[in-house]
Amino acid sequence: MLAFVKVADSGSFTSAASQLGVSVSAVAKAVARLEEELGIQLLVRSTRKLALNDDGRDYYARCLQILNDIEDAEASLKSAGEAPKGQLKVSFPALFGRLTFLPRAAEFTERYPDIVLNVSLDDRQVDLIERGLDLAVQVGEINNPRYVARVLNRGQRVTCASPAYFKAHGEPKTPEDLTQHCCIASALFPVWPYSVKGKRIEIAVRGPLVLTGGDAVREAALLGLGVAQSNWWTVRHDLADGSLIEVLKPYAVEGQPISVVYPPTRHVPRKLRVMIDFLVEITRIPDGADAHRLRK
Repeated sequence: MLAFVKVADSGSFTSAASQLGVSVSAVAKAVARLEEELGIQLLVRSTRKLALNDDGRDYYARCLQILNDIEDAEASLKSAGEAPKGQLKVSFPALFGRLTFLPRAAEFTERYPDIVLNVSLDDRQVDLIERGLDLAVQVGEINNPRYVARVLNRGQRVTCASPAYFKAHGEPKTPEDLTQHCCIASALFPVWPYSVKGKRIEIAVRGPLVLTGGDAVREAALLGLGVAQSNWWTVRHDLADGSLIEVLKPYAVEGQPISVVYPPTRHVPRKLRVMIDFLVEITRIPDGADAHRLRK
């Protein structure tokens, strides 16, 4: 597996042999034996370069995870009591990464200087195994049995706008009042949910802007372009500093959960464990804050 992964990474038997400190023929024979045992061709060979076929890409992703697990298991035994170290590949939603993680990233690197973070910002539900990721933060209910999931928080849906907007147009007092306001609609959420006397209702909102992505919706609200609805954790800093004002609090419903997910393994590497603990820490509601905003 290791020989196959090195060949796939470099596209060359020669380069893989150099990295492994063995002969080119040894690497070629190892990959050939692997393909023979599996009964499947993994590499497309040409005179210039080697490339993965579809089966090879699937197997490569699994091999990466297996080899990483072996490396982490060995490292945990060899370095018991030592500081966690190694590369950690993670993926965050763009808004979560910008507003929640990156402002606190210096704290993580200061605590764990031997961990190298490889961070990607992606709003899609990424495939951790295919991408070779150690961990991801995802929004919404997680029903994928391939992953272990831990909910970080379940804030309520917040309806809000800038002080300038409300000064010019007034504040809605009931969800139905939104039909008289300029609302910043989301392509994913064309109707906004509320709870009225214990019954869930949905309001079809209208406005000149229909945006894709929570980041764009938040920016438009901050610019005073209308009323927006978003998860509490997305706009909590803006509410705290007064850049946005929340309305319709009595009618708020629970929003989508935000969770940390990672591939199941008997041994959770220390570098992964400290990242999970750090994400729990930075998404925890502060003492004395509006406690109904967070349900775990």
